[in-house]
Amino acid sequence: MVHVHALPGTPHNNKTVQQIIDIAVSESVALERAGFDAIILENMHDTPYLNREVGPEIVACMTAVCAAVHHAVHIPIGIQVLAGANRAALAVAQAGGASFCRCEGFVFAHVADEGMMNSDAGMLLRYRRQIGADNIAIYADIKKKHSAHAITADVSIAETAKAAHFFNADGVIVTGVATGDPCSVDDVRNTSQALPQGAMKTLVGSGVTPANLSDVWPHADAFIVGTYLKVAGQWENPLDPERLDLMVAAARRLRKGA
Repeated sequence: MVHVHALPGTPHNNKTVQQIIDIAVSESVALERAGFDAIILENMHDTPYLNREVGPEIVACMTAVCAAVHHAVHIPIGIQVLAGANRAALAVAQAGGASFCRCEGFVFAHVADEGMMNSDAGMLLRYRRQIGADNIAIYADIKKKHSAHAITADVSIAETAKAAHFFNADGVIVTGVATGDPCSVDDVRNTSQALPQGAMKTLVGSGVTPANLSDVWPHADAFIVGTYLKVAGQWENPLDPERLDLMVAAARRLRKGA
């Protein structure tokens, strides 16, 4: 995960667009060299986030970042535009050369930090077809972090995963309650078991470390790692090269069955 620095117009922006691009490229190259399989570019520093809609300046800058990273690395790139700006993420991915988007609020409503967020699956997949981006995969957060799910308390995470499958997501993402918090192993297992074998991917989206990777490894296809990779395990810090190596080493041991 590359946490793109605060973009123009957001409260914490203190860098030029070129500086933002250079940092994102440098971190992406470091992740590829360390042995990571893919990269997600996310506008994490743009707090407080807008609900679903972002301005053209965000789309333009994220596209510039994505295009620069695409030219610098040879592994797949994903896009997430917070908060729930999934249509913008698709546009960035299509123009910038990315392969997938991480999308929150794809199925079922929830109350996020930014307010009420309704499902956008129908609109999003129609937009994907409209712009000729059917090759860009949609990985949908379910029962996502930083949100209240009381309004869907009678819908299990397994049933939510089935709904995402029915609505044509390419994968589902299981998280803990907040950034950097581990998710429940039971949630990952139940999600994976609820889906038809080979029908879509199950991803773990928060709290992954070398110490707990083996707990979720048997139940998921991919693992999104951000917070752990930073200095002192704080998401807003630069990458820590030693932590990159430790994370990749843990994954390689599990791949070899050690």
